[in-house]
Amino acid sequence: MRKRMLFGVLGIIALGMMIMSISCHKENPNTLTSELLPLEGNPLVHIRILVKVGSANDPTGKEGLASLTFGLLAGGGTRTRTYKELTDAFYPMAAGVAVRVDKEMSVFSGTVHRDNLDRYYAIFKEMLLDPGFREEDFNRLKTNQLNFLEKTLVSNMDEPFGKEILNLMLYEGHPYHHPPSGTVETVSSITPDDVRAFYKDQLVQGNIVIGLAGGYPADFAARMTADFGALPQTFTPHFSLPPQRMPEGLEVVIADKQTPATAISMGFPVSLTRASDDFFALWIAGSHFGEHRQHVSHLFQKIREERGQNYGDYAYIEHFIQGRDKFPSTNTCRQQQYFSIWIRPLANSNRHFVIRQALRELRKLVEEGISEERFELVRTYLLNYTKLYAQTLEERLGWKSDSRYYGYEDFLAEAQARFPRLTREDVNRAIRKYLNFRNVYIAVITQDGEGLKKALVENAASPIVYANPNMPKAVLDEDQVIQAYPLEVKAEKVMVIPASNFFRKPGLPGR
Repeated sequence: MRKRMLFGVLGIIALGMMIMSISCHKENPNTLTSELLPLEGNPLVHIRILVKVGSANDPTGKEGLASLTFGLLAGGGTRTRTYKELTDAFYPMAAGVAVRVDKEMSVFSGTVHRDNLDRYYAIFKEMLLDPGFREEDFNRLKTNQLNFLEKTLVSNMDEPFGKEILNLMLYEGHPYHHPPSGTVETVSSITPDDVRAFYKDQLVQGNIVIGLAGGYPADFAARMTADFGALPQTFTPHFSLPPQRMPEGLEVVIADKQTPATAISMGFPVSLTRASDDFFALWIAGSHFGEHRQHVSHLFQKIREERGQNYGDYAYIEHFIQGRDKFPSTNTCRQQQYFSIWIRPLANSNRHFVIRQALRELRKLVEEGISEERFELVRTYLLNYTKLYAQTLEERLGWKSDSRYYGYEDFLAEAQARFPRLTREDVNRAIRKYLNFRNVYIAVITQDGEGLKKALVENAASPIVYANPNMPKAVLDEDQVIQAYPLEVKAEKVMVIPASNFFRKPGLPGR
């Protein structure tokens, strides 16, 4: 009996020591962590290396370095194989390695059939752990990055262009301030030695989360841990961010270019993230007001459906990147967030009217809140819609790591538990606390920027022009109110800048 009790006590002590050991290992910032989702019988394996480093870690004067460095890992050769040899090897496996760089984190990922896993992983790990950093790869990708900044983004991508201008306004003098691709000036200054040094400093154990999902062998996670465990045991300290600057009134930046349509982005900082209790209430408000590419969106109904102005109009309570289909992408977590409205391109003749309309609807949201009927509808919608967020291996793994970032065991499960407990008053209280209509950054891509500035500052009437001569009377009556809705725009708060001047140097041109 005593012997059994002794063994029992020793067993408890040993178990406690083992748990303590595991806990200490997890809390050691210098070592690898992992997110594992084994699914026996699944024919696919998704591999994901999350690096807790992004464009906010770019050194001053070298903005764009994270994007170029990590782009070289995924789009360049290794020490023993050229990039062409890599693509030739991937082709019969119908596989590859994707990379995405955001402000605070970057992701390397790929999915392969388990029959090809060993061959695929041999290349994958070589790309990340033994890169070639060949001069021809460096020059090719650096040229691509410069062309994107100088030509593609400014000339051919008005929607992302507008969002990047809004980002410049939101984050002047802030680690988030520049696009992940950097600027023409800073990327031009990057050398191969800069890339090698950034790789050496940032691709270290403490910065890496190994992700695996699908039908991988039982020993595969240990193999990956051993391989990436060869990296230095250190980490990049999590940086603290300065406070976000709220706009003072309506602050407008107009990118002037010859374009047949006007793209508009507007927004302001919000002092919450998914880690905040209020996030779930504000989530319902944001979904009501502007759910991405969904007819439930109030803005979508008012601007597109009733008036046929454009393809869509949306709002977001945090930074949003579209992933599969219409769903949010994962692994773009941030310490600071912002509310935004995205007006997709519309006729130049109606730009002033729609700016007024969006701000008027935002004011009505803040002052009136949402009705009980809309609250019930949108809450039920989100309870069902969010069940579709994690259908693929990649998404399931991404949401697991995002949950960890914000302090949840399972963020989507938390949402399922929280939504039913919320009331309409919870939502309207969050709206009043976090949203406003008076202090807003507005980015506009359009032609005749000076003409728009004059109309905004003079508060000139902005009647809308319809192709349809048979618009409903109720819409036309509301238009009379919208076209005269007062906007307090001061001349000194409006900048008109040639589009070609953007992203040449850090910050807003002219500042």
